[in-house]
Amino acid sequence: MKYNQPLGGNDMPRFAGPGTMMRLPSQDSAKGLDACFIGVPLDIGASNRAGARFGPKGIRAESSMIRPYSMRLGYSPFDSLQVADIGDVPINTFNLLKSVDIIEKFYDEVASHDTAPLTMGGDHTIVLPILRALSKKHGPIGVVHVDAHADINDTMFGEKIAHGTPFRRMMEEGILDAKRVVQIGLRTTGYSADDFDWSRDQGFRVVQAEDCWHKSLEPLMAEVRDQMGDGPVYISFDIDGLDPTFAPGTGTMEPGGLTSIQAFEIIRGCHGMNIIGGDLVEVAPAYDNSGITAMLGANLLYEMLCALPGASGKK
Repeated sequence: MKYNQPLGGNDMPRFAGPGTMMRLPSQDSAKGLDACFIGVPLDIGASNRAGARFGPKGIRAESSMIRPYSMRLGYSPFDSLQVADIGDVPINTFNLLKSVDIIEKFYDEVASHDTAPLTMGGDHTIVLPILRALSKKHGPIGVVHVDAHADINDTMFGEKIAHGTPFRRMMEEGILDAKRVVQIGLRTTGYSADDFDWSRDQGFRVVQAEDCWHKSLEPLMAEVRDQMGDGPVYISFDIDGLDPTFAPGTGTMEPGGLTSIQAFEIIRGCHGMNIIGGDLVEVAPAYDNSGITAMLGANLLYEMLCALPGASGKK
């Protein structure tokens, strides 16, 4: 079988060529793919600074520097997985609820092909329709959720669906396997103890950012692997889980966050789990210094691809 490969920098200058993720081939659907990259250019669910609608375009642009072979892991995922960029979900930019329905139907189609979706957001609202679709196939899902915020609000300005509510909605709908949900990087200020305690009350493991300061997260992720077992796991990574020093290009920054090194430790720590997909959300290029947030986001999506079952060639 011939696997798709990213366009190399010696075949076409990095600043040229196709505008796909890692300059991979594009196709119209997930048919025949083991994994696919998808953009969801939606930010009308965001409560502070807008701009994450441009996240997919910014991430794709910065991904042109990523080479296929992981020097740390010792393999290229493109030698054992068929991967392509299948473009952007055609959201309704004037209606959030209609967009949520559009996204869910799009991912229903992706799931029908047994393809693992890796998504470029967009604001964090998008995880709700994505996991609505994937749960139809996989049942209740465990989640490794990296974020500065728990995203468990009941409402925001009276609305049940926004970027701060998806994890509460997913619990209500039976999408999550609560004992296999881990939230990492939550921090700073809130409105009450319930901002984080609601998660704990559901059975989520909550690892606040302060408990990650000045240490490697490899021991934590060893515990998380045991917790996740063999069940389906999804990685949902809000870039504001990282400190603004590393990721300033986002809508809701919080100081005291995770480092870029810890971000790599978290995703690489997911190796061996039954990963069914992932997302990287809330990149807003308009606030990005020299593209560093989008560049980091692109690399973390590549790491998610490397964490998929079979990426190492061992299926």
